[in-house]
Amino acid sequence: MKTPTELPTEQDFDRQLPPISHLMSEPPREGGPAVAMQTEDALVTPDNPPWGVLAAVGVWLASVLLLAFLQIFAVIPYALSQGLDAQAVAEFISTDKTAILLSLVAVFPAHLLTLALVWAVVTRFGKMPFWHTLGWSWSENFGLWTSVALAVGLLILGAVLTNIFGAQETALEQMLNSSYAARLTIAALATFTAPLVEETVYRGVLYSALQRRIGAMWAITGVLILFTLVHVPQYYQNLSVVVTVGLLSLALTLVRARTGKLLPCVVIHLIFNGIQSLIIVFEPFKNLLPETKQQTQGCLAPLVAHAAQLLF
Repeated sequence: MKTPTELPTEQDFDRQLPPISHLMSEPPREGGPAVAMQTEDALVTPDNPPWGVLAAVGVWLASVLLLAFLQIFAVIPYALSQGLDAQAVAEFISTDKTAILLSLVAVFPAHLLTLALVWAVVTRFGKMPFWHTLGWSWSENFGLWTSVALAVGLLILGAVLTNIFGAQETALEQMLNSSYAARLTIAALATFTAPLVEETVYRGVLYSALQRRIGAMWAITGVLILFTLVHVPQYYQNLSVVVTVGLLSLALTLVRARTGKLLPCVVIHLIFNGIQSLIIVFEPFKNLLPETKQQTQGCLAPLVAHAAQLLF
């Protein structure tokens, strides 16, 4: 034992201090910033998102405006270059093949900008995990094959409604018939961008915020109304298409409410659109098929246009 007059040596300090590795692995003290961040992440779920109703409605409104304005900005310069006056531009946009194609191509950047806005809101500009916050995983009771079955069932239901209400030509069906390039563009949009963008907006951002504020039932109703209203201006002539849109929105939102996951909704939407995209691409070649195929044209007509309606 050292006397009070003896000073501690360097070896004594080494024995008293914990090793550096122990200090590095020691968890932060209670109340520290790291613990606060971990606690916040743990509380965030698809049903308890880090954004509110105002931000959610803003994302939805921005998605609609981006589609409208980018399509206008893409077509107006071309229309004016043809020497048209303001009164003739509206009709020109809906009848000229090039103008129609330009308006469809403009949907791609609109979707990308919408997805970027969704990312900014969901992650708080990179501070939160994107996929986890939205619920990007399968539910134990609702997997891939259940999603496939539901998507096919909705398509069959759409065909039944077509037989009941009939198939009247709509504005977007005219766009499909304007050129084969328009068909390919619509098919690409419906398959590769629309399912992800629309589901992240409606069932991801919008539903999550609404159900926390007003409850699941009213959130389902609100999403159903907004999703359907966006499509009514293009499809009010065809009741079967409008009803099918509403049923699709209702089914997808119910899946989101039941499972708490967004991934099944995206997969259902993808399969639903993907099958119709195949119809869109190959429908012009129906005359090359046996005559019996033409008997199904009445049932397939609204389904051919149905993928397009989900883009706007």
